[in-house]
Amino acid sequence: MRIGMMADVYKPHISGVTNYISLNKKWLENSGHEVFVFTFGDEDYIDDENNIIRSPGLPLMDTGYYLGLRHTTKTIKLIRTMDIVHVHHPFISGTLALRYCRPDGIPIIFTNHTRYDLYARAYLPVVGEVIGEPALEAFLPVFCRAVDLVISPSNGMRDVLRKFGVDVPIEVVPNGVDIRALRKGIEPSKREDFGLTDENIVLIYVGRVAPEKNLSFLISSFNGAVQAYPNARLLIVGDGPERKLLEDKSRDLGISELIKFTGMVPYEQVCRYLSMADIFVTASITEVHPLSVIEAMAVGLPVLGIHSPGISDTVIDGQTGYLVKNEDLAAYTAMMVKLISDPKLRERMGITAKTASDTFAIENTSSKMISIYQEVIRKHFGKRHRFPVQLREFFDKMRQ
Repeated sequence: MRIGMMADVYKPHISGVTNYISLNKKWLENSGHEVFVFTFGDEDYIDDENNIIRSPGLPLMDTGYYLGLRHTTKTIKLIRTMDIVHVHHPFISGTLALRYCRPDGIPIIFTNHTRYDLYARAYLPVVGEVIGEPALEAFLPVFCRAVDLVISPSNGMRDVLRKFGVDVPIEVVPNGVDIRALRKGIEPSKREDFGLTDENIVLIYVGRVAPEKNLSFLISSFNGAVQAYPNARLLIVGDGPERKLLEDKSRDLGISELIKFTGMVPYEQVCRYLSMADIFVTASITEVHPLSVIEAMAVGLPVLGIHSPGISDTVIDGQTGYLVKNEDLAAYTAMMVKLISDPKLRERMGITAKTASDTFAIENTSSKMISIYQEVIRKHFGKRHRFPVQLREFFDKMRQ
């Protein structure tokens, strides 16, 4: 198959979606398929993989996203040679996929990776409450009816889509993780490189350092826990727009020496950081399918989080970690203290978490995606109608 992945943003931007697209692309290619990624911006960036097709776009501040309203004529022609197109962002890439693929009857699949309603509240607090959910309720059902299949990475995200009025069938397929690579001869990072000792209980967070991740809540909780257990340390792996604000908060609380901000870390090094730690912590409620949580479980870490779609689909409360409700700071801190204080509990939960993570192995999820692609293409067999080349080129010129 020739598979086109359409995404508003790709490398060098780092996110769970970007990592998943790259990993899934690799496994699909290893299975004999030809995969292209169509995205915007960073045209001078040198990719470490083939078939990454970039069209011009305007950078949106420091978000890593580029605003592009169309792909180049050459790219459009290439998109129209795909057997199937998989959309990973609905608004720009999704709209363009419908424009480019529908005239030729190319089937389109859409995976909803993101809680766009909560992102709107985090980044547009004034207007997010007003236009966030109403806009999604107007757009998502119409868009999802226009594509051939909607995929959700978790049951919780499927329920969120239903809340927004999406009334078409939704297939649940987790975003896969390369579990075998995470466990294959990984040498943990050296604690002394971070000023840590074996006596320290290391809590680790991996991800964007951004408002939607609720890290201010996490630091407040850690501040409470460390009063009782001063040997605890917090490692925040990643970078983002909220880093300075959080560093200032740590300093104001008098615990800046107990929290280490590593900045951006190459993805292939993340497992070494995880393997060095004792507990994975997250306070985010915006996750759809938390890859960093699955990666932490894969190396045997118990997880502390908050009940929310995505997290609750991944962590089994009381077995692979603890989940608290409603961003309850006291309850979250109590569970953090419980994990810090009980090494046997951490060990038991870590073993269970490691076994549970096998469900999300990339070889399983990519095999399921291949079957889905083949079935959708089969249903479209005979439906594809190609415009005459001259007519299609005429419409392309009209759009320029």
